[in-house]
Amino acid sequence: MILKAFKEKSNRKYVNKLLTERKSTVNNNKIKTVAVLLNANEFHEFEVFRVYFKALGLISPKHKIVAFTMDDKLEYNQWNAHFSPKDFGWKGKMKNPDLEAFVTEPFDMLICFYKNSVLQLDQITAASHANFKVGISTTDERLYDLIIDVDLKDINIFKQELKKYLNILKKI
Repeated sequence: MILKAFKEKSNRKYVNKLLTERKSTVNNNKIKTVAVLLNANEFHEFEVFRVYFKALGLISPKHKIVAFTMDDKLEYNQWNAHFSPKDFGWKGKMKNPDLEAFVTEPFDMLICFYKNSVLQLDQITAASHANFKVGISTTDERLYDLIIDVDLKDINIFKQELKKYLNILKKI
């Protein structure tokens, strides 16, 4: 129990270090590849994003939808991958090679569709090499380049607002 608290503190320290060193360098390139990070305990309608990407004209085979779940025994084959707390080690170390590949992939946009702050989700977001990060959680604004503050059930409002801001920023 005590080790778990120390591990969490070391990972929280790692996330804070990443966020203080982060330089928001959003370029003017059009968005071609998109990754979505979900909390499976909050939202599980992954197909909504695939349909939305097609509606926006984003049809790349490199799109990825990844889910995080607190229960590592659950098997989800709907997402490209899923992760649990056991995939994270000390000091920000990621034990899962798929997770490491997801974080180092330079996606044009990362959509973090989770409301409640979970250390592992924040760690993935902070460590991600995505160019443009969009989130709906306002718990730590340093994580994102664009925050659209909506409830999880308001997915249609989120989609409308994201499209509006992507057009304003000339990303699509």
